[in-house]
Amino acid sequence: MSRLRTPFLLLVIPLAFFAAFFLAPLATVVIASLTSSNGDTGLTFDHYVRVLADRYHWDVILVTFRIGLYTTIACLLLGYPLAWYLVRIVRWRTWRRVCVIMLVVPLFTSNIVRSFGWMVLLGRNGLVNDGLMGMGLVDRPVRFLGTELGILIGMVYVLLPFVVLAVGNALACVDTSLEHASSDLGARPGATFMHVTLPLTLPGIMSGAIMVFTLAVSAYVTPALLSGGRISVLSMLIFQQYSSVFDFHYGGALSVVLLIFTMAMVGLAARVGTLKGSTL
Repeated sequence: MSRLRTPFLLLVIPLAFFAAFFLAPLATVVIASLTSSNGDTGLTFDHYVRVLADRYHWDVILVTFRIGLYTTIACLLLGYPLAWYLVRIVRWRTWRRVCVIMLVVPLFTSNIVRSFGWMVLLGRNGLVNDGLMGMGLVDRPVRFLGTELGILIGMVYVLLPFVVLAVGNALACVDTSLEHASSDLGARPGATFMHVTLPLTLPGIMSGAIMVFTLAVSAYVTPALLSGGRISVLSMLIFQQYSSVFDFHYGGALSVVLLIFTMAMVGLAARVGTLKGSTL
């Protein structure tokens, strides 16, 4: 009897924690989004109609997911070569550990601090503009703050380590003898990468991409600070409804819409990744 009780307790405690701190808040938000703010009883979809029937909200949704998509693509393009360098090129273990530490340490710093740092760097008289003008690439300061480009730069900096760690772990698990066998059979390095290495690291690519995308579309601090209020994303609207307007019903509808759209995009990406992996 005691042998059965121990696994049962080990299972009940995580499930209880999951129910108390995830399912219960999620149910509260969903119920609030389906009830009227006037105190009337019964379910209503008025808040969802208000969100989905307004062009402004669709523009905000488009901006939110465009920034999330661009951030994911940029992190993959930058993160894969960096992960390759750490796993395949660096042979000195001490230097590899130093690189990993430098990659992970910023994650222990608040996003607020890092975003304020980028506000200084990307300002009109910041280091980035001074460098561009000093190299003669631009004649006048480039406006980064208050633009999607500025938000994208900050988001890539914050989320890049997730892709590097995920892809690096996948690369470390690849059996290099398969790549050597491909080369021995006459395949060029590019063909070996496309048909051997890339398919084997696709799970790491997908996991990193999903983490970055979900964190990017739900981010608040970095877009709020680097946009200067000129660009709105869904997380900013949700925060405004909960903290300033105190309309929990409308804010709940915005939250559920963000959750549904994010889950749909992640599911589509996972499906495409599966089909691509089978094709490769």
